[in-house]
Amino acid sequence: MQTFVQSPEIISKEHVQQLSFPAVDVLDSVVDRQLRRYSAERATTLGNGYHGKVDIYFQTADGTARRVQTTVWACDADYITLKSGAFLPMRSVIGIDFL
Repeated sequence: MQTFVQSPEIISKEHVQQLSFPAVDVLDSVVDRQLRRYSAERATTLGNGYHGKVDIYFQTADGTARRVQTTVWACDADYITLKSGAFLPMRSVIGIDFL
């Protein structure tokens, strides 16, 4: 997983749809990608079962790291669906922190 030199910009879940995302995966390692998918599935269970929130760290097309605090409603191999109905491409997600 990536470490940050400075804290990622925090945005609201309503602004996620206005962003552009990278065309390639931000994670190089297969193990990191598997951990990301596992974390997304855990976040979905937490969101649907307990309405719990997570911090999702992701990268936009311009290379900026950002963070959104939200409830995850669904995920699959390609996307994470947020409570607001917005979605993040899985390839742009750097990591997920559970609150």
